[in-house]
Amino acid sequence: MRIWTSEHTFNHPWETVATAAWRKYPNPHNTAVIGTDVVERKVVNGVLHSHRLVSSKWYFPSWAQAIIGSANICYASEESEVTPSLRHMVLRTINLTFCRHIAVNETLKYTPHPEDSNKTLLKQEAVVTVRGVPLSSYMEDLLTNKISNNAGKGRQAMEWVIKRLNEEVQDLSRTMDMTIEQTKKSISHIGRGMDTFLVRDA
Repeated sequence: MRIWTSEHTFNHPWETVATAAWRKYPNPHNTAVIGTDVVERKVVNGVLHSHRLVSSKWYFPSWAQAIIGSANICYASEESEVTPSLRHMVLRTINLTFCRHIAVNETLKYTPHPEDSNKTLLKQEAVVTVRGVPLSSYMEDLLTNKISNNAGKGRQAMEWVIKRLNEEVQDLSRTMDMTIEQTKKSISHIGRGMDTFLVRDA
């Protein structure tokens, strides 16, 4: 068994990061993940519970495929809880493909940074277990290194999504400003027209 942990600070408030986590896929940094499907979603006592099926492509060396088999698409089950009142989000993922020999339990927790509430702290942990096959320790190391590498890409993906979210907000703000300005001009034009009408009528 291998346990991998990591911490990362996003220079964005929790609400922004939590929103980005939902819109993380697809992105140009984590191209291995090709889809997410919502299986169930419900709110219980103010907590949003979601169950999603994550589809991805994992590229194992040929010698590893000879041991555990091969699959064009790998699937994982993701259970998440979001508590807006506490500004807390946790996602737990476990693989469904190759589960006879491999178990990868991954947990991500997003909370406000304890020293700066305008930042978000991500705590990430993965427990990797390979059993019933030769070279199990080597394969655990291989998977752990892969997870570590993907974590870096995942953080880049989050920043990419956050940038897009900010751009959407800016576009919406510009659109609203234009709409308000056009409305003001229309009202002003109607007002001038009414003044002209009233003068002629008098």
